Amino acid sequence: MRYAIEIDAPDLAALEAAVLDAERAGYAFVTFPDSPRRAGVEAGVRAAFLARRTTRIGLAPTLHATTTEPFHLATQLASLDHASLGRAGWVVGATTAPADLATVGRTGVGEGEVADVVEVARRLWDSWEDGAVIRDVPTGRFLDPRKVHHVNFEGSSFSVVGPLITPRPPQGQVVVIGADTLGVTGLDVALVAATDRGELATRAAAARAAGAALVFADVPASFDPVVAHGVVDGVHFRGGPLLTARGEHRPTLRETLGLPGPRTVTR
Repeated sequence: MRYAIEIDAPDLAALEAAVLDAERAGYAFVTFPDSPRRAGVEAGVRAAFLARRTTRIGLAPTLHATTTEPFHLATQLASLDHASLGRAGWVVGATTAPADLATVGRTGVGEGEVADVVEVARRLWDSWEDGAVIRDVPTGRFLDPRKVHHVNFEGSSFSVVGPLITPRPPQGQVVVIGADTLGVTGLDVALVAATDRGELATRAAAARAAGAALVFADVPASFDPVVAHGVVDGVHFRGGPLLTARGEHRPTLRETLGLPGPRTVTR
């Protein structure tokens, strides 16, 4: 059983202290809540701040697919993966609250848009082949342009030509984390917000059938993790005191979670 925890704090110093405590306790990753109308430092920047202040724990900010340009979202997450040396995750936010959408001048969200954003982010992370960065000093070439490709994605409400402006993330693919109710197939970690063992089992089975590699119970701090044993792969606590998670950290978040490593990308 793996553990993760949502951590929020009134300032960056307190946030750093709390995340370092979670790292020492053996948590696989921490998540950072956010909303388009939240004051202060946004989640992606908070995670970047911690990238070189932590060494083992995964860092997964909430970035909203409905209020963030897909290209910029994929770039920010790839940059976080580089900064953290392969420990980036992404909690897929999908707010549709009118006041949230209004912050970017939107009035609605297209059908299937969140799934499209996840799909194009994954394609952008693969738009650089392995070995694209060559750093050839004699010729002054940083990359081999033959190994960097357009993605030419056409979604239901947007299009992206690509390629990404950031080299391929160290993990190949940033770990994608999201609610089982998002309508996104193939999540790396599906979060099931339920505390009843029977409901957890039913929804976990459905999430796996939809391609989720792992399923975590997404629960309040008071939840007894014994309830979830044998039903899900882990527990994500929404705050609360730390447990001794006794998890083993590996060099990347994908390895810590036992997810497949980056596939080789060649064209």
